[in-house]
Amino acid sequence: MKDKARKKEILDYHSQGRPGKIEVIPSKPTNSQRDLAIAYSPGVAEPCLEIEKNVDDVYKYTAKGNLVAVISNGTAVLGLGDIGPEASKPVMEGKGLLFKIFADIDVFDIELNVKDVDQFVATVKAMEPTFGGVNLEDIKAPECFEIERRLKEEMNIPVMHDDQHGTAIISSAALLNAVELAEKELKNVRIVINGAGASAISCTRLFEALGADRKNIIMLDSKGVIRADRENLEENKRYFATQVDLHTLEEALAGADVFVGLSKGNVVSQDMIRSMAPNPIVFALANPDPEIAYDLAMAAREDIIMATGRSDHPNQVNNVLGFPYIFRGALDVRASRINEEMKLAAVKALAQLAKTPVPEVVNLVYGEKNIQFGKNYIIPKPFDPRLIYTVSPAVAKAAMDSGVAKHPITDWDGYNLELKKRLGLDEKFMNLLTQKAKRDPKKVVFANADSFKVLKAAQIVYDEGIAKPILLGDVELIQKIADENALDISNMPIIDPFKATPRFEEYAEGLFEKRKRKGVTLYDARKLLMNRSYYGCMMLEAGEADAFVSGITRKYAHAMSPALQVIGAEPGTGRVSGMYIMLTKHGQFFFSDTSVTPNPTVEDIVDITISTANAVKRLGIKPVVALLSYSNFGSVEGEVPKKMSQATAILKERYPGLLVDGEMQANFAMDNEMLAENFPFSELVGHQVNTFIFPDLASANMSYKMLQSFGAAEAIGPVLIGLKKPVHILQLGSTVREIVNMVTIAVVDAQTRGQKTK
Repeated sequence: MKDKARKKEILDYHSQGRPGKIEVIPSKPTNSQRDLAIAYSPGVAEPCLEIEKNVDDVYKYTAKGNLVAVISNGTAVLGLGDIGPEASKPVMEGKGLLFKIFADIDVFDIELNVKDVDQFVATVKAMEPTFGGVNLEDIKAPECFEIERRLKEEMNIPVMHDDQHGTAIISSAALLNAVELAEKELKNVRIVINGAGASAISCTRLFEALGADRKNIIMLDSKGVIRADRENLEENKRYFATQVDLHTLEEALAGADVFVGLSKGNVVSQDMIRSMAPNPIVFALANPDPEIAYDLAMAAREDIIMATGRSDHPNQVNNVLGFPYIFRGALDVRASRINEEMKLAAVKALAQLAKTPVPEVVNLVYGEKNIQFGKNYIIPKPFDPRLIYTVSPAVAKAAMDSGVAKHPITDWDGYNLELKKRLGLDEKFMNLLTQKAKRDPKKVVFANADSFKVLKAAQIVYDEGIAKPILLGDVELIQKIADENALDISNMPIIDPFKATPRFEEYAEGLFEKRKRKGVTLYDARKLLMNRSYYGCMMLEAGEADAFVSGITRKYAHAMSPALQVIGAEPGTGRVSGMYIMLTKHGQFFFSDTSVTPNPTVEDIVDITISTANAVKRLGIKPVVALLSYSNFGSVEGEVPKKMSQATAILKERYPGLLVDGEMQANFAMDNEMLAENFPFSELVGHQVNTFIFPDLASANMSYKMLQSFGAAEAIGPVLIGLKKPVHILQLGSTVREIVNMVTIAVVDAQTRGQKTK
């Protein structure tokens, strides 16, 4: 029953709603007759004539440069065999889906009712004007070798049979790292390849290109070891035929260093694994069942380094790590082909990426705490956002260096930024802040250093030169957490407020002086200082630190109270508020107040606006401010429009240099053309609004959370504004990424305020 229900779920997924998994969506406006006249007749004649004059302008005026054909004849579909072109279409649609979501490449899937090699080649070649590249898929061997060879020779766009080269590239990256962990050299290891199809042949050739010695390679097909004395060997098999007196897989594995399975499930036993050399490397890549089950292989040897093709085990050799980013790099330099240099560049980029610290988003996606390079992590995870701006530039550069790039890249920083934008979020803002923070890193006190996420963030900002962390908490507990998670905090001071510290009494007297007329005695002050939030704020107040970061394990209001009592509001404003920075495809926007005042008065709105504008300025951005309501410039009467209108009038009178207007609806604030057309008198006409002041906490809070939930924006915050010194409070459950972003903002905040520690 379970299998039957699962089958129904899968079929429903593909059939319900719009059948299939992909659709074509216009990339230009089509809302008016004018739009249609430009998109098609008569306006479309203009780009046609330009392309006629210069055929390369097809990349300028059409989608060709970002369009790949995924082409199959259905003769070797997954593990299903020759099921025909129609039956292969769900797979090809799925491949197109992966191209789009991982590398923002558009795809037409094309299923050909053709098995003859000459006819297949002629058909694909005739489609060259349409596409920027061709991904061949699920074509059986040996025809696939000849088809790819001829198309690469006869076409001037990149062509790759992913079944051959995708697995080869990913497994090669895994092999490089596995051999390193096993403390062996690739040129000396004995490699057994079980399988002799398209993927196995391509994998083995790439291993050889990386330094493996062909004399040390044993390849097997369904008949056993491919020996030189076997008759009627196909050319690719003959190349890897061995002179060694071996016949069976069991014999071949005895003493072998590496096993790569590209065959069928359950053909390797635990005894075979035990017969291998020390620190054996086992890539059991058959799907859905590997050549030996993961748990059996791991139980057979403690020193094994294991990879499979499955997502439910570590080290998944998944083609999605390669083909989207290889084609991305190839398309972006208009490569005429995908050559060996480009494939090797992808291999090395993937291998190196696995050795670098893993972003918190990857840990979250895979439910891990702290993924690190090692036996259980020898290749990157498919949802690592760094893949597109690590692998694609490496491929593009290799294309340029090998002379196959028709449109070389000159601005690599700009290209990397463009690739990051393709992920769906513009990270330029945070990148700029990070670079600014690194130029003058500040001392930041972490109140909750006995949290793994806080400790991990502290290590990241220290390693990247963003900040100089000071950790508050139990020394032994913090060190224990660090040791358990391989975090190096040796260069970070740890202070335990519960134990005697050199300045404890000085801080106690200072806190007493601040709060003595609020009913706080010196005894009370000493007791309060044992709270890390009070102690950290006193460090900031005394000049021992430049910024203070708290929260994550406490309610927001509780974490904010010590900051208000010790640091206080900055001069000129009587209201502390919370601001969220929303990172979107269209740039960054600032929302306020999102976390402090439920129903602000007119004067509160004025204070919140000025504090927010000052905070935006400190981040190096000129604030353009809209006060939001459900009306436009008095179009509707009500308490909210009245409040926002009065606040706007006060702001214009008191702060004539501030670019602000309101009250207005959010759509008019966002759409400057619509604002100019309907309200040309507004001071915001001709300026892109970036700062939004909401009439109450509910509307601000709901707005940022809806944008965040829809995936339309990444939210950073709330950034606490209106205090004399940089204090920032994390929300309960903040991720490591969010903590790092907040610390970066705190450092830049301290820099622009001119904070100096003693």
